[in-house]
Amino acid sequence: MPTILGQNQYGKAENRVVKITRDGDTHHIKDLNVSVALSGDMDDVHYSGSNANVLPTDTTKNTVFAFAKEHGIESAEQFGIHLARHFVSSQEPIHRARIRIDEYAWERIATSDGNSKFIGADEVKHSFARKGMETRVSQITYDGENWEVISGLKDLTVMNSTNSEFWGYVKDKYTTLKEAYDRILATDVSARWRYNWTSDEQRMPNWEKSYEQARKHMLHAFAETYSLSLQQTLYQMGSRIINSRSEIDEIRFSLPNNHHFLVDLEPFGLKNDNEVYFAADRPYGLIEATVLRDGVEPKIPVDMTNL
Repeated sequence: MPTILGQNQYGKAENRVVKITRDGDTHHIKDLNVSVALSGDMDDVHYSGSNANVLPTDTTKNTVFAFAKEHGIESAEQFGIHLARHFVSSQEPIHRARIRIDEYAWERIATSDGNSKFIGADEVKHSFARKGMETRVSQITYDGENWEVISGLKDLTVMNSTNSEFWGYVKDKYTTLKEAYDRILATDVSARWRYNWTSDEQRMPNWEKSYEQARKHMLHAFAETYSLSLQQTLYQMGSRIINSRSEIDEIRFSLPNNHHFLVDLEPFGLKNDNEVYFAADRPYGLIEATVLRDGVEPKIPVDMTNL
C-alpha cells in the first residue's frame, strides 16, 4: 500500500444547545456551542469503509442534547467532562474524546419600577439580553485516564485611554512611527489558560468561580499596569492570573494592538490635545506570548487559531 493513515478524528461540530433552568419565576440560561471530536480504532472505516467501530455523528449530537437534560449545565467545563467521559467509557473503539465549547453570556434585563401596571407582574426574571461580544471558550480532552482542561475567552475588547507609552524602539530607514508618551492602548483579548487538574483523583476546580476570578485578575492587571509596551501588559495580565489562581499553570494570549492615531486637525485651525483619534482596524500589531508557572512545561498550542 503506497499510503498509510495518519491522525484522524470525527464527530459533530457546533451543536448549539440552550438550557433554560426554571427556578420558579426566575429563569437561568446556559447557551453553548458544543463540538465533539472522537478518535481511536478507526483504520477500517478509512481503508475499507466498514462502519463497525463508528458511532454516528448524529448520535453524538443527540447525546449533547440529552446530557443537557440529564446532567444539566453547571459550567461549560463540567458539561464537557460529562460528555468526554461518556464517549470514552461507553465505546470501546473510542480512545480519546475532545470537547470544544463556546459559551455565550446573557444578562438579565432590569425592568422599570412601574412595570406591573403594564404587564400585570410585580417583577420580571425571565428576560435577557445577549452580553457584549465576549465569548467564553473551553476544551476538554480525555483518553480514559488523563484529563486536559483548557479554558479562556475571546473577543473581549478593552481600552486604556492613557497611562500607555511607546518609545525607545529600534529605528531604521523605514521607520516613520513617532514616539508616544501618552497613547491609547486597546486590544481584543484572546486568552487560553490550562488547569493543572488532570486526574479524577485530584480535587476538581470550581469552574465557574475560577473563570470569573481569572477574568477579573486579567482585567485588573490591564487597568492597573502603566504600560510601556503591550508585551509588558500581556505579561502582567498572565502573571496576575497565575499568581492568584493556584489551579492554573499556563496561559497564552493573542492580543492585536488596535491602533488609535491622533488626527491632524491643524488644517482646520484646531489643536488636537489627545482628544480626537482615528481608529484603524488594519493593519495591526499582533502580540502573542505564553506565561507559565515556574517549572511547568508549555502545552497550549502556539497557534490558537483552532483552539
